[in-house]
Amino acid sequence: MASIASARYGKDNVRVYKVERDEKTGVQTVTEMTVCVLLEGAIETSYTKADNSVVVATDSMKNTVYIKAKEHPVTPPELFGSILGTHFIETYSHLTAAHIKIVTHRWTRMTIDGKPHPHSFYRDGAETRNVEVVARKGKGLEIRSGIAGLLVLKSTGSQFHGFVRDEYTTLPEVWDRILSTEVDANWSWKTYPNIAAVNAAVPKFDKAFDDARDITMKTFAEEDSPSVQNTMYKMCEYIMEAVPEVENVDYSLPNKHYFEIDLSWHKGLKNTGMDAEVYAPQSGPNGLIKVTVARSQTAAKL
Repeated sequence: MASIASARYGKDNVRVYKVERDEKTGVQTVTEMTVCVLLEGAIETSYTKADNSVVVATDSMKNTVYIKAKEHPVTPPELFGSILGTHFIETYSHLTAAHIKIVTHRWTRMTIDGKPHPHSFYRDGAETRNVEVVARKGKGLEIRSGIAGLLVLKSTGSQFHGFVRDEYTTLPEVWDRILSTEVDANWSWKTYPNIAAVNAAVPKFDKAFDDARDITMKTFAEEDSPSVQNTMYKMCEYIMEAVPEVENVDYSLPNKHYFEIDLSWHKGLKNTGMDAEVYAPQSGPNGLIKVTVARSQTAAKL
């Protein structure tokens, strides 16, 4: 006999834009987000018995996001996600968990004639600030923060050699190469018992994001990287040092390859090794390197 092992449902791609106006200064601040809400609980009969009495309509979830965005701050996203998750499990007694994902899109204030403009912005890249909150009834709030889509490149200061060589290997060893990747980094906070505890921690969330972003770029830029693996491990260590409340950090870094082009066939033109200046950007296949680094006491439990 078949039975449901797990189930959740909700509303995805809820796009939200909020403007906050300072009447005294005339300065406006904008936030644009894409929100996903997924709910769990005693909803099995909606699948097995066509019983819609246990279904909170996904359209109602969308409306809730808009209403809560009007009633509460939407920044930092860790707080807004916690507000949404708490609302769903407290409002509907048959629900046991709410999964909230918030993707915050970049709008950077314009500088005009050397001064920040009060109400004009530009999008300076595809990078997003991501937050996932899981609110579980009686078990508090789990929060995971992150950066995605941060595209970085350096034209020197990266190596890769000493790897396994066998009958399948054609990759040459290199002591200097272009290194480029699209950063996907996340850090998981200790579990917060309730929304009040999240609210008390609000100043830490923006600082942690800024610290993680700065650490990622500083380590990437300054280190003569022996490998992506070693560099990303150091990034994790530095973030955990900077943010004591974080329990673990993970990175996913795809290689964005740039290959030398041998132009010697054209009049002996040198464009390899130390003479390389023109490269061919590659779309794939590409390396993909992932790691999760936890504090020692956390790792010991695994």
